[in-house]
Amino acid sequence: MVSFHSSQPLTNNTPLCYSINSPPFAFKPTIASAYFSSIFGSLGLLSNLIAFVVLLKSFRRTHSRSRSSFLIFLGGLVVTDFMGLLVTSSIVISFHVTHFNWRELDPDCHFCNFMGMSMVFYGLCPLLLGAAMALERFIAGTVSMVLMVWLIAGCIALLPLINVGSYHMQMPGSWCFFNISSKGNDLVFSLLFSLVGLVCIAVSFLLNTISVVTLIKVCCGEDRSQRRRDGEIEMMVQLILIMVIASICWCPLLVFIAQTVLSKVPLQIRSLLLWIRFATWNQILDPWAYILFRRAVLKGIFPRLDWSRGSIMTLYPSLGSTIRRFTRPSLTSTVSLDET
Repeated sequence: MVSFHSSQPLTNNTPLCYSINSPPFAFKPTIASAYFSSIFGSLGLLSNLIAFVVLLKSFRRTHSRSRSSFLIFLGGLVVTDFMGLLVTSSIVISFHVTHFNWRELDPDCHFCNFMGMSMVFYGLCPLLLGAAMALERFIAGTVSMVLMVWLIAGCIALLPLINVGSYHMQMPGSWCFFNISSKGNDLVFSLLFSLVGLVCIAVSFLLNTISVVTLIKVCCGEDRSQRRRDGEIEMMVQLILIMVIASICWCPLLVFIAQTVLSKVPLQIRSLLLWIRFATWNQILDPWAYILFRRAVLKGIFPRLDWSRGSIMTLYPSLGSTIRRFTRPSLTSTVSLDET
């Protein structure tokens, strides 16, 4: 049972990261936490590794500029999730197995700041990449945004090092994160983290909705000379799944942070731990959105469907005519999509 109290008194020369919660903490060693963290981390690493191999094979086979660009974004997302799990899980599992003393191992907070920056960087990257992928699909062009996303997330993660926010040891002593507080620069950084994440989700939702409506218009158009749109539909389905996963996993934490600092109520440690664990499921579920929802997999599940026809929508002509009737007056122009 974890005790949310420090067993070491604070002094005037206490480093900043230990000024709120100072290890070592009084708790009974339990192997359950080590097992949970090990299984959770291993599952996430394996999922992203499988997704990366599948993406690499798909990238070598594709001849579509549009799909190549989309696969690059997916690859960036998979690499980011993999590295995020590798870095954070290694630290958390090491703590649960050895119960090392943070203040003895890291008296100057360098290690704690590194983990805090990793949590922020690898937390914001999937949300920013999701918004960048939605933008790339919306304008239907090749846009090199992966490096820019990493740069933006990295700059935000470094802000506490210039006193915009601060990284602190978090209960039960196995991880570091920024201080969620309604005071001073901690308020600014907490709101920045929360709002950037929520804006990314909102932008993804808006652009994906427009792209889907546009894609339906194109697929249901009366121009029968259009080439196969299955690839575009497949990418949109995967992107929407990534957006839904990010929304479900991250919105509770982002809203919780904003609500805590704006209402000026004391931080609820158990709620923070719950929503942090909820958010980390994003790194496990992301790769399966691509692994499972590919045409190669769907062909195996539905072998009787004629996958060589002009478009997925042509498999259901009555549905296509219905959607075409409702979408014809809704759009005056469509976005041009890349073709194979």
